[in-house]
Amino acid sequence: MARVRVPKAFTELLQNIPAAEYLALLGKFGATNDEGLYLHWDKFMWRVPKGISEETAWLATKFARKTMLKTLPGLHANKSADRAMACFSYCVPESLFAKLHHIDKCTGGGNSLDDRTFITATEKDRYLVKSLMMEEAITSSQLEGASTTRAVAKEMLETSRTPKDKSEQMIFNNYLLMKKAVEKKDEQLSIDLILDLHQIATFKAIDNDAKPGELRQDNDIDVRNIYNEVAHTPPCYTSLRERLNTLCEFANTNHTESANGFIHPVIKAIILHFMIGYIHPFGDGNGRTARALFYWYMLRSGYWLFEFVSISKLIKEKRADYDTAYIYTESDDFDLTYFIYHQVDVIIKAVDALRDHIATKKSDFYHFIQWVEKSPVSQKLKRGQLELLKDALKQPGRVFTAKQVAVEFDITENTARGYLNGLVDVDLLIPTKSKKSKEVGYVSPAGLKQRLQI
Repeated sequence: MARVRVPKAFTELLQNIPAAEYLALLGKFGATNDEGLYLHWDKFMWRVPKGISEETAWLATKFARKTMLKTLPGLHANKSADRAMACFSYCVPESLFAKLHHIDKCTGGGNSLDDRTFITATEKDRYLVKSLMMEEAITSSQLEGASTTRAVAKEMLETSRTPKDKSEQMIFNNYLLMKKAVEKKDEQLSIDLILDLHQIATFKAIDNDAKPGELRQDNDIDVRNIYNEVAHTPPCYTSLRERLNTLCEFANTNHTESANGFIHPVIKAIILHFMIGYIHPFGDGNGRTARALFYWYMLRSGYWLFEFVSISKLIKEKRADYDTAYIYTESDDFDLTYFIYHQVDVIIKAVDALRDHIATKKSDFYHFIQWVEKSPVSQKLKRGQLELLKDALKQPGRVFTAKQVAVEFDITENTARGYLNGLVDVDLLIPTKSKKSKEVGYVSPAGLKQRLQI
């Protein structure tokens, strides 16, 4: 990631550039460029047409942005314990409106979305809750440094195996964290809830001598870039409770029914994400907690589909862009619009990936059903058993257990055992017992396809 070029202060530009020069450009430069891009000075300076002063064009752009800027007076950007006038702000240009509309259209806009998007409610849980919630748990942990492979991580979560090391513990914690965000979506935000989320995120997986569920007690912390340079110095620890109380008040205020203070729920969720990263209330685990709060608020706002949307995977793929969006905001008058645009683009990609995932899973399942329905054995089976057979056909030799199936299907172990024993009764799985464990395993035979064709 190249070093970010920081713009001169607005007041300095006003003093140094004659009014006639920037006034002449007010109609030519808007909040975004012709492509709808909300450019930071770091990128803007290279796109100014020849013959026009870059700084004058930037000043005209800043004026255009200020006409639509929305200030968040409770969210102070000062670093010391004392209050200061600097506050975070953002604006919503037309290109951002369009992106928000796309998210609303694809996810139901916080309203109910026809379940025909999926196959049935049961299969929705099967395909999404158990695979994509795990996806977010794994990638969110990898973003923070967990090194366990995806295959091992999924095996651990699917079998409810006890984590073997810190990396696995981080993944297990994040899985519980996502479930907690769903569980607490109807509660208001409080410092206790933030601490609870942090406690879950960092249990047996924390650095910097920090303590799970506790705010930092000193200023011995900074955020560094890839050059090991200080990119962000968090606010003073003595201001943390006041800042978090203000953030909770912001989160709990109804901004969707306010004529003058409307804030789109997606934007508000992104702001919550940003502010935890900026305030950095914990010695470690801030990123995990911030992303959990994003999900919590999206679910609270009725965007139920976000229980299944994974943003961490996309952040991880382009981590430098994520870090740069933070720097852009802090280096340009605390303008949150840069971070909002970045996260909205991530959300759109994540939502589109989810829809592609659903379409693929539906297609796979229907093809399987068409094939297996030709077998007379299938008429005796339940839908859950057909689901098990689909996995068994893909992985000859796989060993299923009642505990693992119960977790994957969100059913009781007795129900899972009944499914498995039913498949044994029709000679489609082979029971086996380990010498080291009393638990019965159910093996997918190599000739399963032939057995179904009998």
